[in-house]
Amino acid sequence: MTQLRDRVSAGLKEAMLNRQADRLSTLRLITAAIKDRDIATRAEGATEGVRDAEVLQIISKMVKQRQESARAYEEGGRLELAEKELNEIGVLEEFLPRQLDEEEVEKAIAAAISETGAGSIRDMGKVMGALKAKYTGQMDFGTVGPRVKAQLG
Repeated sequence: MTQLRDRVSAGLKEAMLNRQADRLSTLRLITAAIKDRDIATRAEGATEGVRDAEVLQIISKMVKQRQESARAYEEGGRLELAEKELNEIGVLEEFLPRQLDEEEVEKAIAAAISETGAGSIRDMGKVMGALKAKYTGQMDFGTVGPRVKAQLG
C-alpha cells in the first residue's frame, strides 16, 4: 500500500465513525477510482497496485471534473448541486499536496527549462514531462502549458 492510499483509508474509517455521509461518499469514490486503476494495471501485467503518483493523478482528475461540474451547475442556476461539488472538491484537496503559487510556478518552469536544456517550442514536451514528474498535484498543467509555450516561444 502507498502512503496516500493509507491516508484515504484512514479518512474513510474516520468518516464512518463520525457519521459524515458527504465526506464518506467522496472518500468511497476515491477508493473506487483507485481500485479501478489497480484492476487496469493488473490487466496490463503489473504485479503491484498503483503508486502515490498515480493516486495523485486520479485525485487531481476528480478535482478537475468537479470544478467543471460546479461551473456548469452554477451557469444552470443549480446552486445546491454546485455547492455539493465544491464540498467534494474540499475533501479531495485534503489529499493533494499544497498548490504552488504564481511565483513558485514561474520558478519551476524556469528550472525545468534549464534542466532539460529546452531552447525552442519543440522542446515543450520535455519541459512538461519534467514538470509533471516533480509537481504532479501541485499545479494545474492546463494553465502551465501556455506559460511554458510563452517562455519557449
